[in-house]
Amino acid sequence: MTTDRTPYPDAFLSRMRDLLQAEYQPFYDTFSLPSALGLRVNTLKTSRERFLELAPFQLQAVPWVEEGFYYEASDRPGKHPYHAAGVYYMQEPSAMSVAAVLSPAPGDRVLDLCAAPGGKSTHLAAQLGGTGLLIANEPHPQRAKILSENIERCGVTNALVTSEMPDRLAERFPAFFDKILVDAPCSGEGMFRKDPDACGEWSPEHVTGCALRQLDILQAAAAMLRAGGTLAFSTCTFAPEENEGLIETFLRQHPEFEIIDIHTFEHFAPGRPEWTSGGRPELAKTARLWPHRLRGEGHYVAHLRKRDGEPAPRKKESKSVRLPADVISSYRQFAEATLRRVPEGDYLLFGDHLYLIPSELQHQLKGLKVVRPGWHLGTLKKNRFEPSHALALGLRAEEILHTVSLAADSQEIRQYLRGETISMDCAKGWVVLTVDNFPLGFGKQSGGTIKNHYPKGLRWLS
Repeated sequence: MTTDRTPYPDAFLSRMRDLLQAEYQPFYDTFSLPSALGLRVNTLKTSRERFLELAPFQLQAVPWVEEGFYYEASDRPGKHPYHAAGVYYMQEPSAMSVAAVLSPAPGDRVLDLCAAPGGKSTHLAAQLGGTGLLIANEPHPQRAKILSENIERCGVTNALVTSEMPDRLAERFPAFFDKILVDAPCSGEGMFRKDPDACGEWSPEHVTGCALRQLDILQAAAAMLRAGGTLAFSTCTFAPEENEGLIETFLRQHPEFEIIDIHTFEHFAPGRPEWTSGGRPELAKTARLWPHRLRGEGHYVAHLRKRDGEPAPRKKESKSVRLPADVISSYRQFAEATLRRVPEGDYLLFGDHLYLIPSELQHQLKGLKVVRPGWHLGTLKKNRFEPSHALALGLRAEEILHTVSLAADSQEIRQYLRGETISMDCAKGWVVLTVDNFPLGFGKQSGGTIKNHYPKGLRWLS
């Protein structure tokens, strides 16, 4: 495991040398270059044009995603109040390509099957524009919690977060989804430059094991996709076994699927059929993102369509779950005093927590590990309603009766994000503090001070 410049495994480098031949040296040279840094504008919150007017960063456009930008390390966008408000999501530029390929339409039912930490899920949610349904699933409980936090921060109101194995979801949702994204767990070769720790986990055996696991995940995804629906499969590895070879095996087992040609930008390279045992020419319709050909890490994307299959089962009519009258009364009393638009729909009470949830899923969720069953509206506390942070972030400033607008560089905004009380005379009761008109969270004004309700786990330390 020795090279002249890097700790990268010799077996990995030898394989890449054999595969790339004349391109190997430019590829290898990228390991000594810094990783590209990217952020994606959250169009649930603002437009690309308004963001460019406001953002104090040195930005350059990512060619393959309209909302994507490169930034400089000195910008530190993770330390800006806009990040806390969910105005953008910091995402590796190559990874932005996957949701752009799947491109769900408003109203679609969408599943992100391996969703943490949430970059692709929040991109899909922005494409849905608050319509349809997004289920973001992550089997690992701790990662599912991080996913849920990012869904909340980005103001996504039409999503559920689950923590299940793919085969368990397949039992509940046969032929249910219009679009499915499988960003499969992989050997991570494409991220070696960004995450050197991944090198320590790499081995040829690990690559083989990842490919077997990916095939199982794709099998479950195939069962959940409706006839005519599409599926995007992606990895952040260079290994043919996990990319073209995996897709070739899947297509052999599932003749009802076909590859959709990805109309890529000039820097995207076609898939390599010659690196598989069968050499199916249509594998060239998939895409490889090489770090020596573009400004980003290594990625692979395949876009598949399910031409035919079993029709989706008829939806059983489900009755809305009735909530106690005092619960609805407390919520409505708060909402009418605080909001210009009262979020309404089918309610679900999880303990003392009130959610809005798609009606068609009320009964399908029973027995599943659900981390976030919908839009968290707030909590019932001793016959009063206390709004959630997710409610503030899921609203626009114009939907709120009483807001306190703070400048991004003000002392007061840092006080709020640190969890401190703010001396300010404004409307009495619940208010939403905003940064340049983007909601940040709730406060409660009384006697000339605003009591801070910014969540303790999110507060800035300085």
